[in-house]
Amino acid sequence: MTAPATAVAHANIALAKYWGKRDEALALPATSSLSLTLDAFRSTTTVVPDDPEAQATGTDLATLDGAPMTGNSLDRVRRFLDLVREQAGGGGFARVTSTSTVPIGAGLASSASGFAALAGAGARAYGLDLDDRGLSRLARRGSGSACRSVFGGLVVWHAGTDDAGSYAEPVPGGEPGGALDPAMAVVVLNPGIKSVSSREAMRRTVQTSPFFAGWVESTEQDVSLMLDRVAAGDLAGLGELAESNALRMHATMLGARPPVRYWTGQTVAVLDEVVALRAAGLPCWATMDAGPNVKVLCAAADLDRVAAALSKGPDGDLDRLVITARPGPALSVAGAVA
Repeated sequence: MTAPATAVAHANIALAKYWGKRDEALALPATSSLSLTLDAFRSTTTVVPDDPEAQATGTDLATLDGAPMTGNSLDRVRRFLDLVREQAGGGGFARVTSTSTVPIGAGLASSASGFAALAGAGARAYGLDLDDRGLSRLARRGSGSACRSVFGGLVVWHAGTDDAGSYAEPVPGGEPGGALDPAMAVVVLNPGIKSVSSREAMRRTVQTSPFFAGWVESTEQDVSLMLDRVAAGDLAGLGELAESNALRMHATMLGARPPVRYWTGQTVAVLDEVVALRAAGLPCWATMDAGPNVKVLCAAADLDRVAAALSKGPDGDLDRLVITARPGPALSVAGAVA
């Protein structure tokens, strides 16, 4: 049975990073990771299976924010829907309509929310009966970090060694008002598409960086330590580990040939400001993904102060875009149930 379905998924920002695959075909990560799903960034996707126009053209059709998807982006959607249909035992071509509040390709986890929403809507549309863990595995095949966006709040992704063992699950303690009560100030320095995609940068780092083996070992340790900090309600300890982990990830990229550098002068300025805010008594910790933008972890009670300080800079004369975010919800799906 097939029927239209719509899903909403929120982006997540990793605290212990996912960087590098041990198996590209199955999107198995080199390390486990830990993330925080955010309420400020989301993707909404509708999948209409057996769409007449798609059937007539002999392929899936897709739009993002009202514009037709083309090139590699469309190819990734089509390959993912082929996987869904394979698991469902068949089904016709689909029309996919997506909207997103996440800047695309800017290191703000647009693929995480996008493919989590596509997994939720696609599975429901083609009648796949999957539990949350199954949806997490499915979303991973579209974009690794999408497996974490199936869940809200703090989420751990177990690296595993095969398809069955590589999935995400929620971690108690990251919910609003909980022991940690975390939040993030997202400093958007450049919302444009980065020059080197995450997939290419990961591949280059794995293949050529002499620091990659050390990155893998230390990140597995970081995930274990972070889970201990979460269980203890220790936001400061979690933040210190997250900032260190992010900087090590970027150092590993700098060791690639040719090097991958997403930082800009503005990025470094924000990192310095975060250190200065901590020294002045405002607890906050920076993290970065594959892009120039900086995410700053803090307590929800301090979020407005952190955002205000980073929007103006140390001299008070800047006007940076800073988006405030709190823990976001899990994937939601609406449509006919098979």
